[in-house]
Amino acid sequence: MDALSRLIATLPRLRSRRGRAVASGIAGVFALAGAVAFAVAPLAPDASRIEPRLVQEEVQTLDLTSQLEALAAHDLQLTRSDITRSNDSLDSVLRRLGVTDAVAATALRKDAALRRQLEGRSGRIAQSRTDAAGRLIDLVVRYPAESPELARTHFTRLTVSREDGRWASRTETVALSRQMRLASGTIRSSLFASTDEARVPDAVATQLAEIFSVDIDFHRELRKGDTYSIVYEAVTADGEPAPWNQGAGRVLAAEFVNAGRVYQAIWFEQGAKGAYFDPSGRSRKRAFLASPMEFSRITSGFAMRMHPILQRMRAHQGVDYAAPTGTPVRVVGDGVVEFAGWQSGYGNVVQVRHSNDRSTLYAHLSRIDVRKGQRVEQGTRVGAVGATGWATGPHLHFEFRVGGVHQDPLKIARSAETLTLDAAARPQFTQLAQAVRGKLDIASTVGATPSFE
Repeated sequence: MDALSRLIATLPRLRSRRGRAVASGIAGVFALAGAVAFAVAPLAPDASRIEPRLVQEEVQTLDLTSQLEALAAHDLQLTRSDITRSNDSLDSVLRRLGVTDAVAATALRKDAALRRQLEGRSGRIAQSRTDAAGRLIDLVVRYPAESPELARTHFTRLTVSREDGRWASRTETVALSRQMRLASGTIRSSLFASTDEARVPDAVATQLAEIFSVDIDFHRELRKGDTYSIVYEAVTADGEPAPWNQGAGRVLAAEFVNAGRVYQAIWFEQGAKGAYFDPSGRSRKRAFLASPMEFSRITSGFAMRMHPILQRMRAHQGVDYAAPTGTPVRVVGDGVVEFAGWQSGYGNVVQVRHSNDRSTLYAHLSRIDVRKGQRVEQGTRVGAVGATGWATGPHLHFEFRVGGVHQDPLKIARSAETLTLDAAARPQFTQLAQAVRGKLDIASTVGATPSFE
């Protein structure tokens, strides 16, 4: 009862501080204390009975003159960044960076490594640090790692600074930073128009088309209202988006809904190699791509037609794809180059031998990028669209043969066999698929505002 007495003694103070409701509530508790059960009244004050109170406090400000003097004594440094252009010189880069230091510019012109990266080379990140007068403190240039083995994961940092009274440069190989990014969109006119609206890098949009190219012809079969969701890597060099790959790395997972059909892909690595699989573990990669070009328009199919040069009905034993001159042409499957050169009416031709007595032919090329006997992997560029040989305009003539007999390339691509997932890796893949499924669900809700994780 001593504790109870002390609590009752506090009631006058509670009444004065929190109002009558608190005191009466506590008194009610003690009145019911002898009963079998009791209720506890809320101890929070009644907000409607609290009178507003104005609090005023004088703020002392420093004298303006002393603030200006302190600011003037401060050593200001300005940092600026820009992306180099193909027509740049060292001087033009320094001007855009706000460097007005003739002495430093003269010294930098003697640095061969610096000039090699800045002059006539686009896509480098150039960053300067100057004082308030524009005098250079240091200059940093970031660009892809020159080693092909490191180019995807690292970049080179070239720093020029004053050491012991003279300008000196040093280079370092530094790891790129990667973050996971989410995005989604709806097709209204074209894939790239939608991905631009969703602020998805072109490199990611191209990967998206590549991943689902075995199922969807993105020129003929894309529908208004189709949707997609993407989980991809954002790549930065010292916090700056890496322009040499548009700041984008690999697509880690994607979903595309085309004409109501849902297609999904998950990137999964087994050892040193990786590939895309659907959530059930079936490989997205087929033995042959649906098309030898990313985006194109079929102008003539595998059928009888009026020959544009001979002007008579003749079997067209391939598929013609209309595209501008110079459009990259890729091999649709792994194989060995059997022929690369000129073939009469076909003009510049590449012929590739694949497994199981199958071969493909790419004709009317403006250029050839492979040589006879070269082993090529699916997707390797073999040449570019042209109008060589008997061609009335730039296009690619593409043929598919099995045992020397011409087959419809579109049917072959659709029925091509898929690769399989290693059974030992299935538990790990299943766990990854569950995690990625959740990220794709989140991505589908972010609309045109990608978010980092």
